[in-house]
Amino acid sequence: MIKILFVCHGSICRSPMAEFVLKDLVSKAGRAEDFEIASAAVSREELGNPVYPPARRELAKHGISCDGHRARQVTAGDLVHFDYLYYMDRANARYLRTMFGAKAEKFRPFLERDVADPWYCGNFDQTYEDILEGCQRILEELA
Repeated sequence: MIKILFVCHGSICRSPMAEFVLKDLVSKAGRAEDFEIASAAVSREELGNPVYPPARRELAKHGISCDGHRARQVTAGDLVHFDYLYYMDRANARYLRTMFGAKAEKFRPFLERDVADPWYCGNFDQTYEDILEGCQRILEELA
């Protein structure tokens, strides 16, 4: 089983969007049983909160449900449990280095560029496109 964790600031927009987009892609590829996919936050600000409504609506536009998601903070146990850990932007990388020191090197960028945080920019459709691009690349690499 391939275990993947996506990380963003609060785990209410980008990382859960990536979680559910990739779950949708692996399901459509008939490989859902081959993957464990989750998301987490670097901050504690949104702990327990569901996916932010505009992010939920963007996923729903593409036929993707994110029901049941609740934000949680990334833990040291995640470094052991997950095979692939992806962060959404350089600020997330800085938080991870502060949290985990040298062990943060296990995390890698989701894209070669930052995925804009739609919480601040409001551009959920562009965030979705970036996330779809990254998830398709991950699936191709792991196929």
